Amino acid sequence: MDPSLWKWIGFFTFVLAMLALDVCVFHRRPHEVRYREAIGWTVVWVALAMGFNTLIYFYRGRTPALEFFAGYLVEESLSVDNLFVFLLIFRYFGVRSEFQHDVLFWGILGAIVFRGIFIGAGVALIHRFDWLTYVFGAFLVYTGCKLAFEEEKEVHPDTNPVLRAVRRFIPVTQTDEGNKFFVTRDKRLFATPLFIVLVMVETTDIIFAVDSVPAVLAVTRDPFIVYTSNVFAILGLRSLYFVLAGLLEKFHYLNYGLSVVLSFVGVKMLIEHHYKIPIHVSLAVIAGVLAVSIAASLIWPKKEPQP
Repeated sequence: MDPSLWKWIGFFTFVLAMLALDVCVFHRRPHEVRYREAIGWTVVWVALAMGFNTLIYFYRGRTPALEFFAGYLVEESLSVDNLFVFLLIFRYFGVRSEFQHDVLFWGILGAIVFRGIFIGAGVALIHRFDWLTYVFGAFLVYTGCKLAFEEEKEVHPDTNPVLRAVRRFIPVTQTDEGNKFFVTRDKRLFATPLFIVLVMVETTDIIFAVDSVPAVLAVTRDPFIVYTSNVFAILGLRSLYFVLAGLLEKFHYLNYGLSVVLSFVGVKMLIEHHYKIPIHVSLAVIAGVLAVSIAASLIWPKKEPQP
């Protein structure tokens, strides 16, 4: 068997084992994820990502290891913005805290599949049509500029075409069915409101991937590095959500930091045929911008509107 295939098999085996351990042992029964538990799991996922990064360093060298770390940092930082949308969705539909982990678990499982599709397609297209690097680069710069002037996010489920299609073809119960996504009534299958929430989370993540996948491709074109850095960042999203749920609104300068990061990686993509920015420089810029935006949010907190 091709040695390169073994690394993929090993990685997927590890991911599936961790997900099975999570859902079958630690979260077998629905419960509200407390802050201390969320902190512990966040540390675990970050430690696993850094441990994997160490393996990359020893087996593949310094540059791939830095590329993995930069890709992980970009994906994780962009995900924080996405977590705010998840929070709004849960609030809009009134999802109880003990059921939020189940929605995030299945949503992230779907994200792992869709990211593989997007990354595979993106890498293949760039290798075949080299000029697409300019398209992706320009798109990232545009997205970065747009993010800087973006108004406060809102959730409008009625405008979601996927959600409307689900409601059109699958009847939905009007009552809370706990942590079930489907129930049977009079020998008919019904989706529950929790399934509608899952559809919203999944489609939101797909839309988000349109920005994040090109951003990581601007760091490296190695499919294994791009995909594994994405997956490790995604796997830590659930615990990170419960850590930051009460703090997300305090990071009011984060949008500007993410805007600079997206614009930077877009410019990096646009000029790479003429000048390649070293990976350690990219990593320093990304980490520095994010640190400054978070620090600024804490030093100059958002002023509450006067009653």
